Amino acid sequence: MSKKKLIVIGNGMVGWKFCEKMIDYDQSGDYEITVFGDEPRPAYDRVQLSSYFTEESAEHLELATKEWYSDNGIDLKLGQKVTSIDRTNKTVTSDSGECVAYDDIVLATGSYPFVPPVPGIDKLGVFIYRTIEDLESILAYGKNARTAAVIGGGLLGLEAAKACKDMGLETHVVEFASRLMPRQLDEAGAGLLKESIEDLGVRVHLNMNTQEIVGDGKVTGMRFLDDEILDVDMIVVSAGIRPRDELGKSTSLGMGERGGITVNDDLKTSDEHIYAIGEVALYNNFIYGLVAPGYDMADIVATNLCGLEKKQFTGADMSTKLKLLGIDVASLGNPFEEDSKSVAIHDEYRGIYKRLVVSKDGKTLIGAILVGDVEEYGQLLTFAKSGKELPVSPEAFILKGDGNLPGMGVDSMEDGDQICSCNDVSKGAICAAIADGCTTIGDLKSCTKAGTGCGGCVPLVTDIFKSEMEKAGIEVNNNICEHFAFSRQELFHLVKVRGYKTFKEVVMSEGSGNGCEVCKPAVASILASIWNAFIVEHDTIQDTNDRYMANIQRNGTYSVIPRVAGGEILPDQLIALGVVANKYDLYTKITGGQRVDLFGANVNDLPAIWEELIAAGFESGHAYGKALRTVKSCVGSTWCRYGMNDSVGLAIRVENRYKGLRSPHKLKSAVSGCVRECAEAQCKDFGIIATDEGWNLYVCGNGGAKPRHGDLLASSIDEDTLVAYIDRFLMFYIRTADKLQRTSVWMENLEGGIDYLKEVIIDDKLGLNAELELDMQHIVDTYQCEWRTLVEDPEQRKKFQHYANDEEKDDNLRLVDQRGQKRPADWKKDEDYEQYEVLPSTDASWVKVSSVDKFPIDGGRTIKYGKHQIAVYNFASRDEWYACQNLCPHKREMVLSRGMIGDDKGEPKVACPLHKRTFSLKSGEGLSDDSLAIKTFPVKIEDGDVWVELPAEVELDKMGICSGTCHSNEEDKQEAELLPV
Repeated sequence: MSKKKLIVIGNGMVGWKFCEKMIDYDQSGDYEITVFGDEPRPAYDRVQLSSYFTEESAEHLELATKEWYSDNGIDLKLGQKVTSIDRTNKTVTSDSGECVAYDDIVLATGSYPFVPPVPGIDKLGVFIYRTIEDLESILAYGKNARTAAVIGGGLLGLEAAKACKDMGLETHVVEFASRLMPRQLDEAGAGLLKESIEDLGVRVHLNMNTQEIVGDGKVTGMRFLDDEILDVDMIVVSAGIRPRDELGKSTSLGMGERGGITVNDDLKTSDEHIYAIGEVALYNNFIYGLVAPGYDMADIVATNLCGLEKKQFTGADMSTKLKLLGIDVASLGNPFEEDSKSVAIHDEYRGIYKRLVVSKDGKTLIGAILVGDVEEYGQLLTFAKSGKELPVSPEAFILKGDGNLPGMGVDSMEDGDQICSCNDVSKGAICAAIADGCTTIGDLKSCTKAGTGCGGCVPLVTDIFKSEMEKAGIEVNNNICEHFAFSRQELFHLVKVRGYKTFKEVVMSEGSGNGCEVCKPAVASILASIWNAFIVEHDTIQDTNDRYMANIQRNGTYSVIPRVAGGEILPDQLIALGVVANKYDLYTKITGGQRVDLFGANVNDLPAIWEELIAAGFESGHAYGKALRTVKSCVGSTWCRYGMNDSVGLAIRVENRYKGLRSPHKLKSAVSGCVRECAEAQCKDFGIIATDEGWNLYVCGNGGAKPRHGDLLASSIDEDTLVAYIDRFLMFYIRTADKLQRTSVWMENLEGGIDYLKEVIIDDKLGLNAELELDMQHIVDTYQCEWRTLVEDPEQRKKFQHYANDEEKDDNLRLVDQRGQKRPADWKKDEDYEQYEVLPSTDASWVKVSSVDKFPIDGGRTIKYGKHQIAVYNFASRDEWYACQNLCPHKREMVLSRGMIGDDKGEPKVACPLHKRTFSLKSGEGLSDDSLAIKTFPVKIEDGDVWVELPAEVELDKMGICSGTCHSNEEDKQEAELLPV
């Protein structure tokens, strides 16, 4: 029998351990093993990496030689990075072009260092701390350096600090958190460790938010949030790790929300022939970043592949014991259990700290922290892992103490148990609300009021919610869609940190597939919120409103709303609005936000309308975007006898500052000149009310379908402070909100509620305020009137044409007169539309409809075919073209060409821009509603021209799906007779 081909991708410590286990267990020689490692040397001991500085040789770190691999029949390919896995043909390809077949794969790719995205981080003299090659570079550069700073005060950071100290450098440790090793040590233990480290001559800087790496080309220092400068010659970054999971993403394996390749108890990925072990494997939503769990994983996979007695991975203990700069440190079990009591000794004289976390009766050990003396580590670890009763009382170990019972899991709680004491909400009430359809924490809060008091029960409410959803078989995640295994918050961070500027870059690097009507506009919004580039450069990933910078209406025309900052408008501007409305036959109405809305504009006329409005002193009102809409105002102290401050002036200042700001959902604001509240500021996303001492700021209000009163964030503040708080609030919301999440819902789901938000915005709890203000200032400084940018660009104006092959407007509009103006005819109820049958074409021929350059990349345009309309799509990311009827069968409007295209589990689709009904571009079947379907047509490209295989016009007439016979401009004219199903 031929041997099974086993490929190991990754030759770090865990990959090497797996090979060692396979050699031990595969006694019959069933496997032919190939190992790919992208480093130039065999596996080495990364745990002891800092010893390289004293040895200055890599040999003592080697776990195995090249000969060991070859002697055991393993084909070791060093310096080769696997770039792709073909799961269909079961091959892997490396960056050298080599292609190797497999039966099974073990992914042991490990992790990569996280590098904080601060300005100047790429300067000469900044290094990461991960490989021998990194250390060689640090050693070479450090010979000419005097001082060094290590960014990161965790395990790896302190190892790096030891390395710098061993080089004879004046060493600083810079940590963002309030203590060293925050994942392992409490305040007292970390404080003692800090004192001990500083006694060795290493300076420790806590609560430090690095704003910039200073230096002209090379490092000379670090600037912090308070503008303090730390002079250093070299910086070593050791601020944490991220799983190297790019192969999982590109191969469409199951991924975790925050990275990592998901595995089951057998450590299999979503592909039964691909395993993941070590730091790349996500088991039960947890990455095990220590080597011991990785070794356990390697043993389990090797055991099962070789047919020995089956083993399964059930998690691993994250206890650790190590020596940091000569100081013994250990952390075991769960030393941060809140529902417990501690027995501790803190001997500052001898430099020893021991804390045991024990149960109520002192019989079981939950966790422990040891600093300076770790002699009892092994014995304590046994009791912590087994849960067995301690053979003696806790004071026999260090000191006597009393305590409370640890908390029970939510599944063991009774329905009558009280969860929220503020509002007397039981577990049973919460479970019942979930069963009745509450699918988010915000829904639960609104329905039961649990968590809306002090907020202390929110974690428990969340645990119950997750448990109940899991029991119902419903996966709880907030991934953007099937194309991204990330929430909006996580994707925002990735785009910002990695500098992605296009949807193509984002989906190729962090997602899969071609995107869809959900993720495309979400990514477009993120790109706009960060970089603030001209949105039409991303036109085909935008909803139709952003794509055409106007609001689509029920008949496929658009409304135009220019900005009227603060509601203040000049008489000549009012006249100009009337002139434009008359010229283009537009319906006019005053909006609720103190502006004028012009309805019924044909897409062909939009640039000309904008041009005339700009000439009258208007600019885009961004009513079409998930952006700041209006800042409504009363007349305030300038006219009103009750006014306490100039509300109009402040409203204009605020609106002009935040105009164009893209956010997860639309933003509305208002300024009232006194407590009489004529501008209704307290039901806005952020509202401002004058007081006799300044201004009150309210946030997260909503006046929509579910009204919510805004929360008071700050009171009686001056204008500049007010603007600073709004800057921080808006940017924090933009960073952390979910897709299409209003500020009111965001607040309901924000743990800690308004009190936490005050800590972030006013007290700078997260140390982000300076960064948030800088981000907002970038938006302000790069603002552009999008209408003006477009009308001044002849090439961009060409996009605003209904037909790709004709300059005519779309005249298939049904209008009726009402009160002296024209409006669209009423739609029927869905059930009143007689459904038609999409018949096969019986007499079709190829028709040249236009040239390739008339169609947008990854988007569609309409072509005119006699009196018929056909939507044609250039699906460039798939290298495919599609065509279908332009008529959406839902409400019978000619709009499908303006819908976003994407894929649904690989099936190409288009989403109607009116109601997001989706249809297959291959079969025409309704994907979101199987009662609807569209007619599709073959497309081919020849010599730069687009050809569509179309039936004769008379046949399309019979179908009634592509021409104006479906829409009559005469009210009394009957619609075309539709073929019944």
